[in-house]
Amino acid sequence: MASYANLPAPSPEQGLNRYMQEIRRFPMLEPDEEYMLAKRWVEHEDTEAAHKLVTSHLRLAAKIAMGYRGYGLPQAEVISEANVGLMQAVKRFDPEKGFRLATYAMWWIRASIQEYILRSWSLVKLGTTSAQKKLFFNLRKAKNRIGALEEGDLRPENVKQIANDLGVTEAEVISMNRRMAGSDASLNATISNDGEGSAQWQDWLEDEDANQADDYAEKDELQTRRALLGKAMDVLNERERDILTQRRLQDQPVTLEELSGVYDVSRERIRQIEVRAFDKLQKRMTELASQKGMMADA
Repeated sequence: MASYANLPAPSPEQGLNRYMQEIRRFPMLEPDEEYMLAKRWVEHEDTEAAHKLVTSHLRLAAKIAMGYRGYGLPQAEVISEANVGLMQAVKRFDPEKGFRLATYAMWWIRASIQEYILRSWSLVKLGTTSAQKKLFFNLRKAKNRIGALEEGDLRPENVKQIANDLGVTEAEVISMNRRMAGSDASLNATISNDGEGSAQWQDWLEDEDANQADDYAEKDELQTRRALLGKAMDVLNERERDILTQRRLQDQPVTLEELSGVYDVSRERIRQIEVRAFDKLQKRMTELASQKGMMADA
């Protein structure tokens, strides 16, 4: 595998804006080129191919990392952890599954970042239950959704709504909000001053090259695949849809043991349903993608 030491690395001394400029020099890959590079890695462990796959997705890792800027941790370290997750994704990527690397890698990148954040926040005795982790990573989004953007304690009605939405107690919402309030970083906070001008958090939310950002979104097909996924789910029955969602479409997959208890069948039966549902979903997505292509040609 391509050595992590050979990749560009963000650092406080270098400045994040210089790092972002450096990783933009790596070209994005066309689908056919990505497929062939992945095949070379899988079949021959070609480290040069793996390196190209990693470097072509460094911008994706950085973009996802910027979404975790409110946890009071050095952004350079968060990006480094994102790159670790990206490398793990490339190592495990199977080009025969029919999905682009970007779609697969985003889950590994997020998992790596979240593990790093949880390790760092363990110093303040962050709860480790599934519900508390969900609260930790979704509180800010829940507050934005209901317009609870003011600083300080949440209003009682907001506490109650967030607790209901995330399946935790009101006391846990209050406690987590107070813990995180002191670490929120303003979007206008300066993140670098390296002699080339200072940069702010909000400067990194979008690529400075608008066309380049549009190209990336178009080429990784993420939005298109999300839309296709939503339509393709109709091919599954209610049980298949639920099991596939619980097992493959959540940040924290439910175990076979848990689902076997819910449906009163064996773990092996749950696994069979999951595999069958995934195969049906892939086939339907391929059909929908073909139909979309024919409509576009027409």
